[in-house]
Amino acid sequence: MVKVGLVYTSTTPELIELVEKYVKEELGPEAILLSYQDPSILAEVRENGLVTTQAATRLVNMFLKAVADGADAILNLCSSVGEVVDSVQDLSKYIGVPIVRIDEEMCREAARKENRIGVLATLPTTLAPTKSTIIKVAREMGNYPVLVEGLIDGAFGIDQTEFKRMILSKAEEIKEEVDLFVLCQGSMAFSEAYLEEQLGIKTLSSPKLGAQDLKRALINIGKMEDQ
Repeated sequence: MVKVGLVYTSTTPELIELVEKYVKEELGPEAILLSYQDPSILAEVRENGLVTTQAATRLVNMFLKAVADGADAILNLCSSVGEVVDSVQDLSKYIGVPIVRIDEEMCREAARKENRIGVLATLPTTLAPTKSTIIKVAREMGNYPVLVEGLIDGAFGIDQTEFKRMILSKAEEIKEEVDLFVLCQGSMAFSEAYLEEQLGIKTLSSPKLGAQDLKRALINIGKMEDQ
């Protein structure tokens, strides 16, 4: 029976439900999910336009709390602080508890598939690190995609109906320039199928791919069997 830590810096009931659904699908219904939440981290990042020392410290402390609670692996649910996860990978390997970014496999999948990628986000603090991650993983594959920004101002935290209207409007502005859309934030995942239906353009979100990446990490350290 595996135990995983889910680390959030912002939560909605829809995001938590979606993440737990995909994690359980990948790891099995018997998996133990430990939830850690600190919304002040993302609030501080938004206010300052970057990940402050204090915000990074609180995030790392949540990782360490999950390790202390016996987590076999950790899934970081916030793309705005993804670079903090990158910075602690040596520690993660030393203690034998993988810390997985929810968005990294999404970025890899985008880089594998297309060379014109529309990057959609509601926060500039998420847009920039997602673009950096796509570029990083693409270069590892020898690819150099064109990234087209789509920042949806004022859409963070609004209801789903209005959000779909706003994201569709932004996506339509850049649709002729892209072959694929990436939804930077896990909380945007509910609009993935909607965009594909409306525009006929492949769209990727992170929760399902992140859960698959978490499973691979557990297999790699021998906590699960590859089936």
